[in-house]
Amino acid sequence: MKTLESTPKKDGFRMPGEFETHKGVYILWPQRPDNWRNGGKPAQKTFVEVAKAISEFEHVTVGVNDDQYTNARNMLPAEVEVVEISNDDSWIRDCGATFVTNDDGTLRAVDWTFNAWGGLVDGLYFPWDKDDRVAQKMSEMERTDRYRLDDFILEGGSIHVDGEGTLITTEECLLSEGRNSQLSKEQIEEVLKEHLNLEKIIWLKRGIYLDETNGHVDNIANFVKPGVVALAWTDDENDPQYEISKENLEILENAVDAKGRKIKVEKLYLPKPVLITKEESMGVDSIDGSQPRTEGERLAASYVNYYTANGGIVFPKFNDPMDVKAEETLQRLYPDRKIVGVSAREILLGGGNIHCITQQVPMN
Repeated sequence: MKTLESTPKKDGFRMPGEFETHKGVYILWPQRPDNWRNGGKPAQKTFVEVAKAISEFEHVTVGVNDDQYTNARNMLPAEVEVVEISNDDSWIRDCGATFVTNDDGTLRAVDWTFNAWGGLVDGLYFPWDKDDRVAQKMSEMERTDRYRLDDFILEGGSIHVDGEGTLITTEECLLSEGRNSQLSKEQIEEVLKEHLNLEKIIWLKRGIYLDETNGHVDNIANFVKPGVVALAWTDDENDPQYEISKENLEILENAVDAKGRKIKVEKLYLPKPVLITKEESMGVDSIDGSQPRTEGERLAASYVNYYTANGGIVFPKFNDPMDVKAEETLQRLYPDRKIVGVSAREILLGGGNIHCITQQVPMN
């Protein structure tokens, strides 16, 4: 497939909102022993449950390294497609392709440069060359032409769009030293506008407290639909997250989108703080250059890290009383979708959650 020299905006392509119709979704299989405890075995069981849940609504493709192909194929149900996609770790939201479409239904891929959330400045592992090839492989599998940005670093989890010209992101992530420090905020905006076909970018300040991705927006805020944003929230003023969420609430409530609409904010309450146990910490291999998993460390647990499927919402559960409230809130926000919760602590232990391990392909 061709690598294009123009931009999606010039060619009349846009990134649809995640709530629009999908052709399917991609997931990568976990196995990295310095990130997933016990060689990834507990996480693999959770990934299977996520794949099963999403497959009720749309086609699921799971990419695996060759040495895990047979294991993954045997663990996953027959309706889930399993293919070999070499990778360094399983965060396809961040290393995978961002797909764009036009009014004729043509699909194309945007292939950002990936550097493991900060490269040699504050990245989470090295090397990441296999991850940086995942987007191109997805483009080939979907038989789409692609736009490749060799000089611009972006992870899919750092952006959310409404499909109508508005994007939300965080300064904490996109302005971090390990991404595009050679560019100004205005220059970063211009790249995003050209490659996602945007008119308005709403900059939140920070993401979830202690989020190791430098505050990805997909863990703290999400477009329910144009003009409506779900925001991770706590009423506990002693929690460091309170000031972060309060600041973002003020930004959103004072913002207008590309269509001139005021943003309506819906609070999605957080679970109580989730801490790594001694057993969980001891199950992760300690390797120089990788993110350590330390006993007592607070994890970035958030219900906002859910996946919007065709006719369904698949959201993380944390064995917390707030699981029920989160499900009720999501059902109110998405009355026409089935709400499915998956116990997701094992994904959280790896540094993300359900939205982070998925990447949708829009319907073309």
